[in-house]
Amino acid sequence: MKKRKVKHYSGIGGQAVLEGVMMRNKDMYAVAVRKPDGDIAVEVDEFHGIAYGSKLLNIPFVRGVFVFIDSLILGLKSLNYSSTFYEEEKEKPSKFDEGIDQVSGGHEDTFLMILTTAISFIFAIGLFMILPYALSEVISKYIRNTSLVAIIEGVLRILIFILYILLISQMKDIKRLFMYHGAEHKCINCIEKGRPLTVKNVRKSSRLHRRCGSSFILFVMLVSIILFFFIRVDSYLWRIVVRILLIPVISGISYELIRLAGRYNFFLVRMISAPGLWLQKLTTKEPDDSMIEVAIKSVEAVFDWKAYLKDSFGYEIDDSWLNDEEETEELESAN
Repeated sequence: MKKRKVKHYSGIGGQAVLEGVMMRNKDMYAVAVRKPDGDIAVEVDEFHGIAYGSKLLNIPFVRGVFVFIDSLILGLKSLNYSSTFYEEEKEKPSKFDEGIDQVSGGHEDTFLMILTTAISFIFAIGLFMILPYALSEVISKYIRNTSLVAIIEGVLRILIFILYILLISQMKDIKRLFMYHGAEHKCINCIEKGRPLTVKNVRKSSRLHRRCGSSFILFVMLVSIILFFFIRVDSYLWRIVVRILLIPVISGISYELIRLAGRYNFFLVRMISAPGLWLQKLTTKEPDDSMIEVAIKSVEAVFDWKAYLKDSFGYEIDDSWLNDEEETEELESAN
């Protein structure tokens, strides 16, 4: 089957943060945050992952593990930055704060970020790996078909994840986070469709995108169903250990799938991408114009979208066009 590439691929990606959006383009990233006073703060910096410059990043199924870890690190770093604008007035350090400062040797923020990452990772393993397995073990007492039980475990994992998303989406802060998530996607879709990056054009763009982290997580769960179906051990303890040890393998395979989905558009890719796009209807919400403005600031800080439109679509954008609705509509109808 001949591969059909996605018409235009920008290569940028990002995530929602507290009252803002982080966008990354190669080694540069920007975090734009709407401050309590209404202004938009933008921080631009370089980020080099744990395997930066290594040939490991060129090896399929291996590179995905490092990309996944880098995404977690940069994501937490961006979230920490955005939260500084909404911290309550600092009080006198408690004994706990002083203890953390001593243990970390004065690097309290880095220590807490590592600790938070570790706790989050353990929580995720417990909730989405061990809990579904434990429930499937209970079910196995009534169903003797081990293949069917393996499938049930995978289905339970997906159901628990969807229930988790539905529950946290009821929180006010999470709802706003999902709206900024939508703004992030809409900006990327806007420029990849060849539209000038304006609030009006972003508003009309889709909030669903194939290269989304939500789709990646769903790929992880679907791949785990297949691997756990074929890889089996007898010991109860070893079954848990195997599930944990296979996480890098699962993430490596899932990364290649999401990478394929972002670059190609043939039937099989569209089919395997569909569940992830459905899931994004839960993890993204329609943003308001003020959120779109923040996302645009984040994009523009690390990505020259005007040069991208010229290179990919063959036309130049000047400031007069951005204020001319008729010109903008002509460009949209042409693409």
